[in-house]
Amino acid sequence: MAQVVVNVFYNAPADPEAFESYYHETHMPIADQIPGLEKAVLLKGLPGPDGSAPAYYRLTQLWFADADAMAAGMSSPQAQAASADIANFAIGGASIMISAVG
Repeated sequence: MAQVVVNVFYNAPADPEAFESYYHETHMPIADQIPGLEKAVLLKGLPGPDGSAPAYYRLTQLWFADADAMAAGMSSPQAQAASADIANFAIGGASIMISAVG
């Protein structure tokens, strides 16, 4: 079975400093408790070669061993808490895409 990644795309925040502080100090410690989570990769968008703004401000990737591990982890109270917490800091909005590696 292929590894499964939950990708959370964050739109640009009105206050990047407040976003970063909450994201690192409050949100990610909650998300790191999701059962079955193998690793979390935190990516921050950069301007394109032409100086254009990135499509997303941040991308968080939550890696799981397979679809079953992802389903179990994402249905846990810890994942529900992390999902509910997004509204507390991602004022610009967020989108989620689940993907298979490979």
